Amino acid sequence: MTNYWTNSAYSTLEISPDHQLLVTDDFLRTYMERPELALVPESCPVERSLHQRLTQNPRAEVLENDIAGMADEDIQENYRVWLRYRTRLLASSSLESFYMSLFKGEGVDVPPLFIAQLAQIFIRHILGDLAHPLEVRMGELFFRTQKISVIEDGIVMGADEEAITRNAQASDTGNIMDLLKGKSMTMRSADLDVIHEDNAETYWTRNEDFDLAVQLNFGHEPINYFCRALEKWVKHFLGVSVRITPMQQITDPKWSWHVGLDAAATEILNKLYNKELVEADELQKVICLFRLDFIDEAAVAKTQAGKPVYMAIAMNDQQQLKLKPQNLLFNLPLAKTS
Repeated sequence: MTNYWTNSAYSTLEISPDHQLLVTDDFLRTYMERPELALVPESCPVERSLHQRLTQNPRAEVLENDIAGMADEDIQENYRVWLRYRTRLLASSSLESFYMSLFKGEGVDVPPLFIAQLAQIFIRHILGDLAHPLEVRMGELFFRTQKISVIEDGIVMGADEEAITRNAQASDTGNIMDLLKGKSMTMRSADLDVIHEDNAETYWTRNEDFDLAVQLNFGHEPINYFCRALEKWVKHFLGVSVRITPMQQITDPKWSWHVGLDAAATEILNKLYNKELVEADELQKVICLFRLDFIDEAAVAKTQAGKPVYMAIAMNDQQQLKLKPQNLLFNLPLAKTS
């Protein structure tokens, strides 16, 4: 058993008998330690007083007057955002219920950083302590932006965008930067910051660094592990068993349903489905295609019974892969429940 992503606040949550995550006071306290709310030397007495009160009792009632007296208007707004978030958290029966509610209605009013943190917590919970390190590395796609580079022989590499920036700013560009520039091509060499089957166990010693690049080509193990993570994501939130398989192309003349797992993939799949012209350079943004089949046919809308759902991941114009895992929860052709 391996513990990982210990900074995610996952360990502060409780788990219900039906395997849902329950908010605790300790979980709420972690937000008081975040940069947006943490005290700094310049913090005024009003801010310090409120911060102390919420640290002692993170469910304490806070009035607008408690916030308006702070000297820093940016901190005032941070507290207002946090308190709106807290209200919705505490009104939900579970963290999963809260997450699902975020994407319903008139739009998301929660900071993207908070949503990414929740996605990390959920994938940590779903993969569990016995996960394969390659599956955990692919789980990073659920909450961290990947910088995509296509190097020699069509090898598609993904590396954490923040890690690349961090390495570049450290004046020592490191192996990932060399790799993305196409200088390092020996995929099996242990001295490269590239995770693969042979060195996967090294992930555990650096799991909080997010500094391992990964190959994303069809036919390679990381993509297969990504499929397993997606299957578990659907099962946990929707209670529906599916099988997801990587594909190289869609040749189905009866294609009837698709889901883009990010904004770029959604746009490309929509054009292909509607038989609109898609330029070659846009098609080249597609990293991988997938086929989703429902194991539990009773969960599928009758019009979609027996038919696959096609999916894709793609990089945007900035060569980023920015997964939207919620798309898989809200855009499947499920039978309506009473």
